[in-house]
Amino acid sequence: MRFVLASVTVLVALMSATSAFAEKRMFIIANNADGYGVDRCLAAGDKCGAAVAAAYCRSREFSQALSFRKVDRDDITGSIPASAGNCKGAACDEFVAIECTR
Repeated sequence: MRFVLASVTVLVALMSATSAFAEKRMFIIANNADGYGVDRCLAAGDKCGAAVAAAYCRSREFSQALSFRKVDRDDITGSIPASAGNCKGAACDEFVAIECTR
């Protein structure tokens, strides 16, 4: 009986430890105004962006979106050159961060 109890305790501990180390990844994507309005949902963090963020994560073989939000170009150091993006006059593309988990 002690062996069974000890085995169950170890199994529960292992299961909780693996969930604590679930893989997470943040994707930075261009927030292009495409006429559908989802860009505003993602950038504002509104509820309407949850389905878009979830679909994006699933398309990258992740199970769900943990968060999504607008990020400033200055917050993306080194990954996007200052000359990159679509700039028209003073207005440049905005970027959205979507955090996915497996």
